Amino acid sequence: MKLIIAVIQPIKLELVLQALRRIGVTRLSVCDAMGFARQRGQTETYRGSEYATNLLRKVELEIAVNDDFLERTIECLKQQCRTSAEGNIGDGKIFVLPMEESIQVSDSARGPGAI
Repeated sequence: MKLIIAVIQPIKLELVLQALRRIGVTRLSVCDAMGFARQRGQTETYRGSEYATNLLRKVELEIAVNDDFLERTIECLKQQCRTSAEGNIGDGKIFVLPMEESIQVSDSARGPGAI
């Protein structure tokens, strides 16, 4: 079992969710996130005053998958999150973490069956 954490552009969320449903990934968590890296933020104007914001809005997806779904989920995320054919800075990141245990609260199912 693995935990995939994907940080993506907010505009890509609906496309990613639809693509994940098509490959059979139906359980995930979505969180609002703020972050910065090589994008370096942006300049905003508020009531006539200009200011720099270092943090940009992102969306974080947390997806628990069994090992047989790992590669297809990663490929789906990579394809859907790119904003151009070659990709751009700010398209996002995908992190894969090992997951020791999964427990379904409703019926106490454990392991891969709980995902």
